[in-house]
Amino acid sequence: MGTISLTSRELNHDVGRAKKAAEAGPVVITDRGRPSHVLMTYGEFERLTGKRHNLVDALSMPGLSAIDFDPPRSIIATREVDLS
Repeated sequence: MGTISLTSRELNHDVGRAKKAAEAGPVVITDRGRPSHVLMTYGEFERLTGKRHNLVDALSMPGLSAIDFDPPRSIIATREVDLS
Protein backbone atom coordinates (compact mmCIF):
# COMPACT_ATOMS: atom_id res chain seq x y z
CA MET A 1 0.00 0.00 0.00
CA GLY A 2 1.82 3.07 -1.26
CA THR A 3 1.15 6.66 -0.33
CA ILE A 4 0.08 9.06 -3.08
CA SER A 5 0.42 12.81 -2.71
CA LEU A 6 -1.82 15.43 -4.32
CA THR A 7 -1.85 19.18 -4.01
CA SER A 8 -5.02 20.91 -2.83
CA ARG A 9 -5.44 22.26 -6.36
CA GLU A 10 -5.15 18.78 -7.91
CA LEU A 11 -7.74 17.50 -5.44
CA ASN A 12 -10.17 20.30 -6.31
CA HIS A 13 -9.76 19.72 -10.05
CA ASP A 14 -10.13 15.92 -9.98
CA VAL A 15 -11.86 14.55 -6.89
CA GLY A 16 -12.64 11.31 -8.74
CA ARG A 17 -8.94 10.63 -9.27
CA ALA A 18 -8.26 11.22 -5.57
CA LYS A 19 -11.06 8.84 -4.55
CA LYS A 20 -9.73 6.13 -6.88
CA ALA A 21 -6.23 6.64 -5.49
CA ALA A 22 -7.58 6.28 -1.94
CA GLU A 23 -8.77 2.77 -2.84
CA ALA A 24 -5.09 1.76 -3.12
CA GLY A 25 -3.95 3.54 0.03
CA PRO A 26 -3.90 6.86 1.85
CA VAL A 27 -3.69 10.02 -0.23
CA VAL A 28 -1.74 12.88 1.34
CA ILE A 29 -3.16 16.29 0.44
CA THR A 30 -0.61 19.07 0.51
CA ASP A 31 -1.16 22.77 1.01
CA ARG A 32 1.69 24.98 -0.14
CA GLY A 33 3.96 21.96 -0.29
CA ARG A 34 3.29 20.73 3.23
CA PRO A 35 1.09 17.74 4.16
CA SER A 36 -2.21 19.01 5.56
CA HIS A 37 -4.83 16.24 5.20
CA VAL A 38 -5.15 12.55 4.43
CA LEU A 39 -7.87 11.03 2.28
CA MET A 40 -8.74 7.37 2.84
CA THR A 41 -11.65 5.03 2.31
CA TYR A 42 -14.24 4.81 5.04
CA GLY A 43 -13.40 1.13 5.49
CA GLU A 44 -9.77 2.01 6.21
CA PHE A 45 -10.90 4.73 8.61
CA GLU A 46 -13.07 2.22 10.52
CA ARG A 47 -10.18 -0.24 10.63
CA LEU A 48 -7.84 2.38 12.10
CA THR A 49 -10.27 3.83 14.60
CA GLY A 50 -11.91 0.57 15.63
CA LYS A 51 -15.55 -0.05 14.96
CA ARG A 52 -17.59 0.73 18.03
CA HIS A 53 -20.14 -1.77 19.23
CA ASN A 54 -22.86 -1.38 21.76
CA LEU A 55 -23.31 -3.86 24.60
CA VAL A 56 -26.08 -5.77 22.85
CA ASP A 57 -23.89 -6.31 19.77
CA ALA A 58 -20.97 -7.44 21.91
CA LEU A 59 -23.07 -9.94 23.87
CA SER A 60 -24.69 -11.38 20.75
CA MET A 61 -21.39 -12.26 19.05
CA PRO A 62 -21.24 -15.89 17.94
CA GLY A 63 -19.11 -18.24 20.03
CA LEU A 64 -19.48 -16.42 23.33
CA SER A 65 -21.42 -19.28 24.91
CA ALA A 66 -18.27 -21.42 24.77
CA ILE A 67 -16.34 -19.02 27.01
CA ASP A 68 -16.25 -19.84 30.72
CA PHE A 69 -16.72 -16.69 32.75
CA ASP A 70 -17.04 -17.04 36.50
CA PRO A 71 -15.72 -13.87 38.16
CA PRO A 72 -15.20 -13.90 41.93
CA ARG A 73 -17.98 -12.35 43.97
CA SER A 74 -17.16 -8.82 45.01
CA ILE A 75 -17.16 -8.15 48.74
CA ILE A 76 -17.91 -4.60 49.74
CA ALA A 77 -17.10 -3.88 53.35
CA THR A 78 -19.10 -1.24 55.21
CA ARG A 79 -17.61 1.01 57.82
CA GLU A 80 -18.99 2.93 60.76
CA VAL A 81 -19.66 6.60 60.31
CA ASP A 82 -18.83 9.01 63.11
CA LEU A 83 -21.26 11.95 63.02
CA SER A 84 -20.13 13.53 66.29
